Amino acid sequence: MTEKNSDPKQKTVLFAFRGDPLCFVHVLLNGLDLHANGQEGKIVLEGESVTLVEKMSQPGHFLSDLYQKARDAGIIHGACKACSAKLKATKAVENAGIPLIGDMSGHPAMSAFLAQGYQIITF
Repeated sequence: MTEKNSDPKQKTVLFAFRGDPLCFVHVLLNGLDLHANGQEGKIVLEGESVTLVEKMSQPGHFLSDLYQKARDAGIIHGACKACSAKLKATKAVENAGIPLIGDMSGHPAMSAFLAQGYQIITF
């Protein structure tokens, strides 16, 4: 059992790289849990995870409800611009209204989050 940390200054960014929906469900659950507990949490889609946007946007997909909750909570920070282009997911990401991030050779820079005091967790 872990003790809850109620420090509102704690900031966490979850970098999701895998395109496995059974892995990504944990990204969504943890992001929503951080949000529900008053902590600042963000989700960044990197690598193959960008391909999940189109699937999760479809009603009936098993992640659709959690994905919509995360979007409504404003915790999906963005998706990798380079990976979205390479994996032909740019249109789906843009249609979902998710910002494309590419400040490090087309990829989201972890250093930018570290400089802002975020803890980084990768999935």
